[in-house]
Amino acid sequence: MTTQRVGPRIALVAEIAALGMLVVLDAVVFARSGPAQGTLALIAVDFAPGLGPVVAVLAVLRRRFPDHVALVATAVSCLSLLGTAVTAGVAALGQRLPVQPSGAEALAIALVVGACCHRLQRPPAATLSVLGGIAAVAAPVFRYGIGSPAALWSAAAAVAWGAALAIGLLLRDADARARAEAVEVRAAERLNLARELHDLVAHQITGIVVRVQAAHRVTERQGGDTSAFAEIEQAGAEALASMRRLVGTLRTDGENLFSPPSGLASAVDRAVPDDGTVTLDVPDDLGGLSATPEVVTTVHRLITEALTNVRRHAPRATDVRVSVRRDQRDLVVEIGNDGAAKPARPGGYGLIGMTERVTAVGGTVSAGPAAGHRWQVAARLPLETA
Repeated sequence: MTTQRVGPRIALVAEIAALGMLVVLDAVVFARSGPAQGTLALIAVDFAPGLGPVVAVLAVLRRRFPDHVALVATAVSCLSLLGTAVTAGVAALGQRLPVQPSGAEALAIALVVGACCHRLQRPPAATLSVLGGIAAVAAPVFRYGIGSPAALWSAAAAVAWGAALAIGLLLRDADARARAEAVEVRAAERLNLARELHDLVAHQITGIVVRVQAAHRVTERQGGDTSAFAEIEQAGAEALASMRRLVGTLRTDGENLFSPPSGLASAVDRAVPDDGTVTLDVPDDLGGLSATPEVVTTVHRLITEALTNVRRHAPRATDVRVSVRRDQRDLVVEIGNDGAAKPARPGGYGLIGMTERVTAVGGTVSAGPAAGHRWQVAARLPLETA
Protein backbone atom coordinates (compact mmCIF):
# COMPACT_ATOMS: atom_id res chain seq x y z
CA MET A 1 0.00 0.00 0.00
CA THR A 2 1.55 3.31 -1.08
CA THR A 3 1.78 6.49 0.98
CA GLN A 4 -0.54 8.26 -1.46
CA ARG A 5 -3.32 5.80 -0.55
CA VAL A 6 -2.66 5.61 3.20
CA GLY A 7 -3.04 9.35 3.82
CA PRO A 8 -6.61 9.73 2.47
CA ARG A 9 -7.71 6.51 4.18
CA ILE A 10 -6.47 7.72 7.57
CA ALA A 11 -8.28 11.02 7.06
CA LEU A 12 -11.48 9.18 6.09
CA VAL A 13 -11.33 6.95 9.16
CA ALA A 14 -10.71 9.97 11.39
CA GLU A 15 -13.69 11.81 9.87
CA ILE A 16 -16.01 8.84 10.31
CA ALA A 17 -14.88 8.35 13.92
CA ALA A 18 -15.34 12.05 14.81
CA LEU A 19 -18.73 12.30 13.12
CA GLY A 20 -19.87 9.05 14.69
CA MET A 21 -18.95 10.20 18.19
CA LEU A 22 -20.72 13.53 17.71
CA VAL A 23 -23.83 11.80 16.36
CA VAL A 24 -23.96 9.57 19.45
CA LEU A 25 -23.34 12.52 21.75
CA ASP A 26 -26.06 14.57 20.05
CA ALA A 27 -28.48 11.65 20.38
CA VAL A 28 -27.76 11.29 24.11
CA VAL A 29 -28.32 14.99 24.76
CA PHE A 30 -31.51 14.91 22.70
CA ALA A 31 -32.85 11.90 24.64
CA ARG A 32 -32.13 13.54 28.02
CA SER A 33 -33.65 16.92 27.20
CA GLY A 34 -37.20 15.91 28.11
CA PRO A 35 -40.36 15.14 26.15
CA ALA A 36 -41.92 17.27 23.46
CA GLN A 37 -44.92 19.43 24.31
CA GLY A 38 -47.50 20.36 21.69
CA THR A 39 -48.94 18.78 18.59
CA LEU A 40 -46.41 20.23 16.15
CA ALA A 41 -43.58 19.44 18.54
CA LEU A 42 -44.66 15.79 18.70
CA ILE A 43 -44.64 15.65 14.91
CA ALA A 44 -41.26 17.41 14.62
CA VAL A 45 -39.63 15.19 17.23
CA ASP A 46 -39.77 12.29 14.78
CA PHE A 47 -37.74 14.31 12.28
CA ALA A 48 -35.11 15.89 14.55
CA PRO A 49 -33.01 12.86 15.66
CA GLY A 50 -32.24 11.79 12.08
CA LEU A 51 -30.78 15.13 11.00
CA GLY A 52 -27.30 14.61 12.44
CA PRO A 53 -26.71 11.15 10.93
CA VAL A 54 -27.95 12.31 7.52
CA VAL A 55 -25.61 15.31 7.27
CA ALA A 56 -22.75 13.18 8.63
CA VAL A 57 -23.24 10.61 5.87
CA LEU A 58 -23.45 13.35 3.26
CA ALA A 59 -20.21 14.91 4.50
CA VAL A 60 -18.40 11.57 4.15
CA LEU A 61 -19.89 10.98 0.69
CA ARG A 62 -18.24 14.14 -0.63
CA ARG A 63 -15.07 12.03 -0.94
CA ARG A 64 -16.90 9.42 -3.00
CA PHE A 65 -18.43 12.02 -5.31
CA PRO A 66 -15.88 14.83 -5.66
CA ASP A 67 -17.63 16.19 -8.76
CA HIS A 68 -20.80 16.80 -6.72
CA VAL A 69 -19.26 18.69 -3.82
CA ALA A 70 -21.46 21.72 -4.46
CA LEU A 71 -24.64 19.61 -4.31
CA VAL A 72 -23.50 17.85 -1.13
CA ALA A 73 -22.57 21.13 0.55
CA THR A 74 -25.91 22.68 -0.38
CA ALA A 75 -27.79 19.69 1.03
CA VAL A 76 -25.85 19.71 4.31
CA SER A 77 -26.31 23.45 4.92
CA CYS A 78 -29.97 23.46 3.90
CA LEU A 79 -30.79 20.46 6.12
CA SER A 80 -29.14 22.18 9.07
CA LEU A 81 -31.04 25.39 8.38
CA LEU A 82 -34.26 23.40 8.06
CA GLY A 83 -33.72 21.84 11.48
CA THR A 84 -33.03 25.28 12.96
CA ALA A 85 -36.12 26.74 11.29
CA VAL A 86 -38.34 23.93 12.61
CA THR A 87 -37.08 24.44 16.16
CA ALA A 88 -37.52 28.22 15.97
CA GLY A 89 -41.02 27.86 14.47
CA VAL A 90 -42.18 25.42 17.13
CA ALA A 91 -40.82 27.68 19.87
CA ALA A 92 -42.55 30.72 18.33
CA LEU A 93 -45.87 28.88 18.62
CA GLY A 94 -45.30 28.33 22.34
CA GLN A 95 -44.62 24.62 22.07
CA ARG A 96 -41.58 22.77 23.34
CA LEU A 97 -39.27 20.64 21.24
CA PRO A 98 -36.41 18.68 22.83
CA VAL A 99 -33.05 20.29 22.27
CA GLN A 100 -31.46 19.47 18.91
CA PRO A 101 -27.67 19.46 19.44
CA SER A 102 -25.74 20.48 16.34
CA GLY A 103 -22.28 19.06 16.99
CA ALA A 104 -22.36 16.59 14.09
CA GLU A 105 -23.91 19.23 11.84
CA ALA A 106 -21.18 21.76 12.69
CA LEU A 107 -18.42 19.29 11.81
CA ALA A 108 -20.20 18.17 8.64
CA ILE A 109 -20.59 21.79 7.56
CA ALA A 110 -16.92 22.46 8.25
CA LEU A 111 -15.88 19.47 6.12
CA VAL A 112 -18.00 20.41 3.12
CA VAL A 113 -17.02 24.09 3.37
CA GLY A 114 -13.34 23.10 3.28
CA ALA A 115 -14.01 20.87 0.26
CA CYS A 116 -15.82 23.71 -1.53
CA CYS A 117 -12.96 26.15 -0.93
CA HIS A 118 -10.52 23.53 -2.17
CA ARG A 119 -12.26 22.29 -5.30
CA LEU A 120 -14.86 24.77 -6.58
CA GLN A 121 -14.53 27.97 -8.54
CA ARG A 122 -14.53 31.18 -6.52
CA PRO A 123 -18.20 32.29 -6.90
CA PRO A 124 -19.84 28.98 -5.87
CA ALA A 125 -17.17 28.38 -3.21
CA ALA A 126 -17.84 31.80 -1.64
CA THR A 127 -21.63 31.34 -1.78
CA LEU A 128 -21.60 27.89 -0.23
CA SER A 129 -19.06 28.93 2.41
CA VAL A 130 -21.27 31.81 3.54
CA LEU A 131 -24.33 29.55 3.53
CA GLY A 132 -22.48 26.98 5.64
CA GLY A 133 -21.27 29.63 8.06
CA ILE A 134 -24.80 30.93 8.59
CA ALA A 135 -26.12 27.41 9.16
CA ALA A 136 -23.35 26.50 11.63
CA VAL A 137 -23.61 29.69 13.71
CA ALA A 138 -27.41 29.96 13.65
CA ALA A 139 -28.06 26.42 14.92
CA PRO A 140 -26.94 26.82 18.57
CA VAL A 141 -28.44 30.31 18.86
CA PHE A 142 -31.95 29.50 17.68
CA ARG A 143 -32.14 25.93 18.97
CA TYR A 144 -31.02 26.66 22.53
CA GLY A 145 -32.31 30.22 22.65
CA ILE A 146 -30.41 33.50 22.54
CA GLY A 147 -30.38 33.82 26.30
CA SER A 148 -29.14 30.29 26.95
CA PRO A 149 -25.47 29.70 27.87
CA ALA A 150 -25.50 26.79 25.40
CA ALA A 151 -25.92 29.34 22.59
CA LEU A 152 -22.23 30.09 23.05
CA TRP A 153 -21.57 26.87 21.14
CA SER A 154 -22.07 29.09 18.10
CA ALA A 155 -18.57 30.49 18.78
CA ALA A 156 -17.08 27.00 18.58
CA ALA A 157 -19.02 26.37 15.37
CA ALA A 158 -17.67 29.63 13.94
CA VAL A 159 -14.10 28.63 14.84
CA ALA A 160 -14.55 25.23 13.14
CA TRP A 161 -16.01 26.93 10.08
CA GLY A 162 -13.14 29.41 9.93
CA ALA A 163 -10.54 26.68 10.31
CA ALA A 164 -12.15 24.67 7.51
CA LEU A 165 -12.22 27.78 5.33
CA ALA A 166 -8.50 28.42 5.94
CA ILE A 167 -7.49 24.79 5.31
CA GLY A 168 -9.53 24.66 2.11
CA LEU A 169 -7.91 27.85 0.82
CA LEU A 170 -4.43 26.55 1.72
CA LEU A 171 -5.08 23.33 -0.21
CA ARG A 172 -6.43 25.37 -3.11
CA ASP A 173 -3.28 27.50 -3.15
CA ALA A 174 -1.07 24.42 -2.94
CA ASP A 175 -2.85 22.87 -5.93
CA ALA A 176 -2.48 26.11 -7.89
CA ARG A 177 1.23 26.24 -7.13
CA ALA A 178 1.67 22.61 -8.14
CA ARG A 179 -0.11 23.23 -11.44
CA ALA A 180 2.02 26.31 -12.10
CA GLU A 181 5.23 24.41 -11.36
CA ALA A 182 4.11 21.58 -13.63
CA VAL A 183 3.49 24.10 -16.42
CA GLU A 184 6.96 25.56 -15.87
CA VAL A 185 8.51 22.10 -16.06
CA ARG A 186 6.71 21.36 -19.32
CA ALA A 187 7.73 24.75 -20.72
CA ALA A 188 11.37 24.18 -19.71
CA GLU A 189 11.35 20.75 -21.33
CA ARG A 190 9.91 22.21 -24.52
CA LEU A 191 12.66 24.86 -24.52
CA ASN A 192 15.25 22.09 -24.19
CA LEU A 193 13.62 20.28 -27.09
CA ALA A 194 13.72 23.48 -29.14
CA ARG A 195 17.41 23.98 -28.42
CA GLU A 196 18.21 20.40 -29.34
CA LEU A 197 16.05 20.68 -32.43
CA HIS A 198 18.38 23.40 -33.67
CA ASP A 199 21.38 21.11 -33.38
CA LEU A 200 19.60 18.22 -35.07
CA VAL A 201 17.93 20.17 -37.87
CA ALA A 202 20.99 22.35 -38.48
CA HIS A 203 23.02 19.22 -39.11
CA GLN A 204 20.46 17.96 -41.63
CA ILE A 205 20.16 21.31 -43.41
CA THR A 206 23.92 21.67 -43.56
CA GLY A 207 24.11 18.28 -45.23
CA ILE A 208 21.50 19.35 -47.77
CA VAL A 209 23.36 22.59 -48.53
CA VAL A 210 26.66 20.74 -49.00
CA ARG A 211 25.05 18.30 -51.45
CA VAL A 212 23.39 21.15 -53.35
CA GLN A 213 26.72 22.97 -53.58
CA ALA A 214 28.34 19.85 -54.98
CA ALA A 215 25.57 19.45 -57.54
CA HIS A 216 25.89 23.16 -58.33
CA ARG A 217 29.59 22.80 -59.17
CA VAL A 218 29.03 19.70 -61.29
CA THR A 219 26.20 21.33 -63.24
CA GLU A 220 28.26 24.51 -63.68
CA ARG A 221 31.15 22.55 -65.24
CA GLN A 222 28.70 20.86 -67.57
CA GLY A 223 27.30 24.23 -68.68
CA GLY A 224 23.82 23.62 -67.26
CA ASP A 225 21.38 26.04 -65.60
CA THR A 226 22.50 26.59 -61.98
CA SER A 227 19.99 29.22 -60.91
CA ALA A 228 17.84 26.73 -59.01
CA PHE A 229 20.88 25.44 -57.10
CA ALA A 230 21.86 28.97 -56.14
CA GLU A 231 18.38 29.64 -54.81
CA ILE A 232 18.42 26.43 -52.75
CA GLU A 233 21.85 27.30 -51.34
CA GLN A 234 20.65 30.77 -50.36
CA ALA A 235 17.44 29.41 -48.81
CA GLY A 236 19.41 26.86 -46.78
CA ALA A 237 21.86 29.48 -45.53
CA GLU A 238 19.01 31.79 -44.56
CA ALA A 239 17.20 28.95 -42.76
CA LEU A 240 20.32 28.14 -40.74
CA ALA A 241 20.84 31.80 -39.82
CA SER A 242 17.19 32.18 -38.79
CA MET A 243 17.34 29.09 -36.61
CA ARG A 244 20.52 30.28 -34.90
CA ARG A 245 18.94 33.66 -34.12
CA LEU A 246 15.73 32.08 -32.83
CA VAL A 247 17.37 29.42 -30.68
CA GLY A 248 19.91 31.95 -29.45
CA THR A 249 17.09 33.80 -27.70
CA LEU A 250 16.21 30.57 -25.86
CA ARG A 251 19.67 30.01 -24.43
CA THR A 252 20.86 31.56 -21.19
CA ASP A 253 24.29 32.97 -20.52
CA GLY A 254 26.81 30.36 -19.52
CA GLU A 255 24.57 27.46 -20.54
CA ASN A 256 26.39 24.31 -21.55
CA LEU A 257 25.51 23.44 -25.11
CA PHE A 258 24.24 19.91 -25.56
CA SER A 259 25.96 17.74 -28.12
CA PRO A 260 23.43 15.17 -29.37
CA PRO A 261 24.52 11.51 -29.40
CA SER A 262 25.38 10.02 -32.75
CA GLY A 263 23.21 6.92 -32.26
CA LEU A 264 21.38 4.74 -29.78
CA ALA A 265 24.55 3.04 -28.56
CA SER A 266 26.19 6.40 -27.94
CA ALA A 267 23.05 7.70 -26.21
CA VAL A 268 23.04 4.80 -23.75
CA ASP A 269 26.82 4.80 -23.16
CA ARG A 270 26.86 8.54 -22.41
CA ALA A 271 23.93 8.30 -20.00
CA VAL A 272 25.08 5.24 -18.00
CA PRO A 273 28.13 5.77 -15.78
CA ASP A 274 30.96 3.26 -16.16
CA ASP A 275 31.76 3.10 -12.44
CA GLY A 276 30.05 -0.26 -11.92
CA THR A 277 27.06 1.12 -10.00
CA VAL A 278 24.62 0.42 -12.84
CA THR A 279 24.04 -2.92 -14.57
CA LEU A 280 23.52 -2.39 -18.29
CA ASP A 281 21.59 -4.86 -20.44
CA VAL A 282 21.55 -3.99 -24.13
CA PRO A 283 21.45 -6.10 -27.32
CA ASP A 284 24.61 -6.56 -29.37
CA ASP A 285 22.99 -4.93 -32.38
CA LEU A 286 21.91 -1.76 -30.55
CA GLY A 287 24.20 0.38 -32.68
CA GLY A 288 22.55 -1.01 -35.80
CA LEU A 289 19.01 -0.05 -34.81
CA SER A 290 17.68 2.91 -36.75
CA ALA A 291 15.99 5.73 -34.86
CA THR A 292 15.35 9.39 -35.54
CA PRO A 293 17.73 11.90 -33.93
CA GLU A 294 14.87 13.05 -31.68
CA VAL A 295 14.36 9.52 -30.34
CA VAL A 296 18.11 9.06 -29.82
CA THR A 297 18.28 12.27 -27.77
CA THR A 298 15.17 11.28 -25.83
CA VAL A 299 16.70 7.92 -24.87
CA HIS A 300 19.75 9.72 -23.51
CA ARG A 301 17.68 12.27 -21.55
CA LEU A 302 15.32 9.59 -20.22
CA ILE A 303 18.08 7.39 -18.82
CA THR A 304 19.94 10.39 -17.41
CA GLU A 305 16.84 11.72 -15.60
CA ALA A 306 15.86 8.30 -14.26
CA LEU A 307 19.35 7.62 -12.87
CA THR A 308 19.43 11.09 -11.36
CA ASN A 309 16.18 10.29 -9.57
CA VAL A 310 17.70 7.06 -8.25
CA ARG A 311 20.68 8.93 -6.78
CA ARG A 312 18.40 11.60 -5.34
CA HIS A 313 15.56 9.50 -3.89
CA ALA A 314 17.11 6.06 -3.44
CA PRO A 315 20.75 6.57 -2.44
CA ARG A 316 20.80 3.17 -0.69
CA ALA A 317 19.80 1.21 -3.78
CA THR A 318 22.17 -1.71 -4.33
CA ASP A 319 20.83 -3.01 -7.65
CA VAL A 320 20.27 -0.41 -10.39
CA ARG A 321 19.62 -1.78 -13.86
CA VAL A 322 19.20 -0.20 -17.29
CA SER A 323 17.68 -2.41 -19.95
CA VAL A 324 17.29 -1.48 -23.61
CA ARG A 325 15.73 -3.90 -26.08
CA ARG A 326 13.80 -3.99 -29.32
CA ASP A 327 10.16 -5.08 -29.31
CA GLN A 328 8.98 -5.32 -32.90
CA ARG A 329 8.83 -1.69 -34.14
CA ASP A 330 9.50 -0.11 -30.75
CA LEU A 331 12.50 0.44 -28.51
CA VAL A 332 11.79 -0.44 -24.88
CA VAL A 333 13.88 1.31 -22.23
CA GLU A 334 13.59 0.26 -18.56
CA ILE A 335 15.42 1.73 -15.58
CA GLY A 336 14.82 -0.10 -12.29
CA ASN A 337 16.25 -0.14 -8.77
CA ASP A 338 15.69 -1.93 -5.48
CA GLY A 339 15.56 1.28 -3.45
CA ALA A 340 12.01 2.25 -4.52
CA ALA A 341 13.02 5.66 -5.84
CA LYS A 342 9.57 7.13 -6.29
CA PRO A 343 8.96 10.80 -7.10
CA ALA A 344 9.04 13.25 -4.20
CA ARG A 345 5.35 13.97 -4.82
CA PRO A 346 2.59 12.34 -6.86
CA GLY A 347 3.29 13.08 -10.50
CA GLY A 348 6.80 14.36 -9.66
CA TYR A 349 8.22 17.06 -11.90
CA GLY A 350 10.98 14.81 -13.24
CA LEU A 351 8.32 12.38 -14.46
CA ILE A 352 6.36 15.28 -15.96
CA GLY A 353 9.42 16.36 -17.94
CA MET A 354 10.12 12.81 -19.11
CA THR A 355 6.51 12.35 -20.16
CA GLU A 356 6.56 15.62 -22.10
CA ARG A 357 9.68 14.63 -23.98
CA VAL A 358 8.70 11.01 -24.70
CA THR A 359 5.20 11.99 -25.82
CA ALA A 360 6.66 14.59 -28.19
CA VAL A 361 8.42 11.84 -30.18
CA GLY A 362 5.38 9.53 -30.23
CA GLY A 363 6.28 7.30 -27.30
CA THR A 364 4.86 6.41 -23.90
CA VAL A 365 6.41 6.34 -20.42
CA SER A 366 5.32 5.05 -17.02
CA ALA A 367 6.81 4.92 -13.53
CA GLY A 368 5.76 2.88 -10.54
CA PRO A 369 6.37 -0.09 -8.25
CA ALA A 370 7.59 -3.32 -9.84
CA ALA A 371 7.94 -6.91 -8.68
CA GLY A 372 10.45 -7.57 -5.93
CA HIS A 373 9.90 -4.27 -4.09
CA ARG A 374 11.50 -2.34 -6.94
CA TRP A 375 10.77 0.96 -8.64
CA GLN A 376 10.83 1.07 -12.42
CA VAL A 377 10.65 3.66 -15.17
CA ALA A 378 9.64 2.14 -18.50
CA ALA A 379 9.38 3.86 -21.88
CA ARG A 380 8.41 2.68 -25.33
CA LEU A 381 9.76 4.69 -28.25
CA PRO A 382 9.24 4.27 -32.01
CA LEU A 383 12.04 2.99 -34.19
CA GLU A 384 12.52 3.81 -37.86
CA THR A 385 11.31 1.05 -40.17
CA ALA A 386 13.01 0.15 -43.39
